[in-house]
Amino acid sequence: MDILADVLDRVHLGGTLLFHYELGRPWSLALPAFPDAVFHYLNRGSATLALEKGRKLRMVQGDFVVVTRGEPHLIYSDRNAKPFPLLELDRRPAHLGVVRHGGSARPLSTMICGHFTLSGPSRTSILELLPPILLLKSAEDHEWLQTILQRIASESALDRPGQRAVLSRMTEVLFVDVLRSWIKSLRPGEGGWLGAMADPHIGQAFRLIHERPDRPWTLRDLGRRVGLGRSAFSARFTKLVGQPMHRYLIARRMQEAASMLELSDEGIARIAGRVGYETAAAFSKLFYRYQGLSPSRYRAARKFKDDRRQDNFVVSQPTDEVEKPKPMQSLSSEVGN
Repeated sequence: MDILADVLDRVHLGGTLLFHYELGRPWSLALPAFPDAVFHYLNRGSATLALEKGRKLRMVQGDFVVVTRGEPHLIYSDRNAKPFPLLELDRRPAHLGVVRHGGSARPLSTMICGHFTLSGPSRTSILELLPPILLLKSAEDHEWLQTILQRIASESALDRPGQRAVLSRMTEVLFVDVLRSWIKSLRPGEGGWLGAMADPHIGQAFRLIHERPDRPWTLRDLGRRVGLGRSAFSARFTKLVGQPMHRYLIARRMQEAASMLELSDEGIARIAGRVGYETAAAFSKLFYRYQGLSPSRYRAARKFKDDRRQDNFVVSQPTDEVEKPKPMQSLSSEVGN
């Protein structure tokens, strides 16, 4: 079993290309807080990314950065340039093509900005393990990244049928590839369960747990199945994953149950049995501890949220007329088709 694919299957993963910029010096862009991860790809030129908390990161051509918590931040060519606020960045359709912004001085910078959306029971188990800023340098072996981003850039430059769907799917692929690249860079003991997947013993234990979360797994049983004694397996699991095996097993069961509550109409008692609990009462007590809602209230809340998402999708279809951003004093902005 592919553990990462199994977890991502339970995450509602989406992606949106927000802007494809052509920037003339001096320029400065201010991004507000986002509920999800924001990414920037610098196709040409150089820039500085600064979080509100003070951390700064210098970017050069080919660098790809993900602000994984969606924190407010600036990205600029000159720190003295007045920031251009993009308060409703995600409401303008990406099919308008390149957005030209900033002053008239060269060299020009070109940049792609977008965000990844993750929702569902496994969302936090992924995002909480990522660093606040995830940087993939252009000098490293990331030809796949260049290929995907160049394809996104060319797709966004012209208005074509199906473009909105294509850009969304491509940013989803981009997230998975970025995640795989980050996992590959981890040293032993880093990255929680994402990093521990590569360990021959713990990775095998993950597969057993994910394939049969209903089984009453014990340290001795799992250790024997992966070729380790009880104590050695327990110590290795806790060290690499960052939590004891039983805590991981319960969290896995609760994620599986949450997914079944969202995607099926099965009764609570049947779901309880499918994730290893003999009674609905015992299951409901643990589920409430992990999700903050009873199973029935969780199901109702997710259904309401899905209905609202569908309503918003119908209302927010892009139109051909979109208001252009207003200039900020000496800075100018225009939308190029």
